[in-house]
Amino acid sequence: MTLRIAVVSMFTIAAIAVHAGPVASPAWTATPQRQPNKPIRVEVNLVSILASVLDLNGKPVIDLPQSAFQVLEEGRSQQIARFEPETTQPLDIALMVDTSLSAIAELKLEGEAAARFIQQVVRPSDRLAVFEFTDDVTELSPFTNNVPQLQQATRQLKTGAGTSLYDAVVMGSRQLGRQPEDRRRAIILVTDAGESTSHYHFEDARRAAILSGALIYTVLVRFSPSENLRNTAGEHALDTITDSAGGDLFYVDSSSDLDPAFARVDRELRTQYRLRYYPDPKPPAGTLRHVEIRVNGNYSVHYQKSYFAPRATPNDLPASHAAGSARPQ
Repeated sequence: MTLRIAVVSMFTIAAIAVHAGPVASPAWTATPQRQPNKPIRVEVNLVSILASVLDLNGKPVIDLPQSAFQVLEEGRSQQIARFEPETTQPLDIALMVDTSLSAIAELKLEGEAAARFIQQVVRPSDRLAVFEFTDDVTELSPFTNNVPQLQQATRQLKTGAGTSLYDAVVMGSRQLGRQPEDRRRAIILVTDAGESTSHYHFEDARRAAILSGALIYTVLVRFSPSENLRNTAGEHALDTITDSAGGDLFYVDSSSDLDPAFARVDRELRTQYRLRYYPDPKPPAGTLRHVEIRVNGNYSVHYQKSYFAPRATPNDLPASHAAGSARPQ
């Protein structure tokens, strides 16, 4: 299975200001157009994409030149304005662990594997938060780079009766949406794909994930070989959300597969290309846009396929109300 991922972050500002207005995301380049005795108008519409390129063995391919990439939006080729062969932008990660009764047999193994992953992935400039979800979604540790605190949180997982999978995706997306704009974002789900008690629905979760600009990596625990004992509908839903929002999905068939799955997540997060472009033509406000990334060679490319164009903002609004955002509120 080939999934495609990227972070597509879009933030358009049309501001008339005589005093300081909202601060634009560093992912954008603002070009003020000044005229004597006239207000300042700033328009920002640079799309930023993070992409992972893998060979036939699933190993990251690094050091590709910009000429190896092609970006298309709605089928139309786009000019790459900026290219980074390897991004060093810090990470914010929401680790969401399913602790429903359906996963109770392997709960301790999941927690210990997550603790080892935290030790591996969290660097001084990164931040991670730990959540568990059953019939509710509970924060066990806020965003921090304190590795012992985070590891302790994974060892405090408690079981519950239900599984609020879609609520977990929405919660993770919104929590990441509140973090600073100049950082990469990722949701890591450890789950058996069961869904029984969410207040939100599938489309709510998919939309929230796309709007947040977060990659979704799903470690799908399926310790039973029989499809009759697995939630195949939930597996398909997670596959679709991951494919839309960007990320990857790893099937775990035994406890020994947990550490390799987490290691692959870490490897992909550390070997990403950044591509930026100004969409041409400018997308209609509020529309769902479809992106395609092509790479020369026999590779698979992980990137986000869709994003929502920001809503238009009337030019006559005060500066304090002029910002529009593609992130969930």
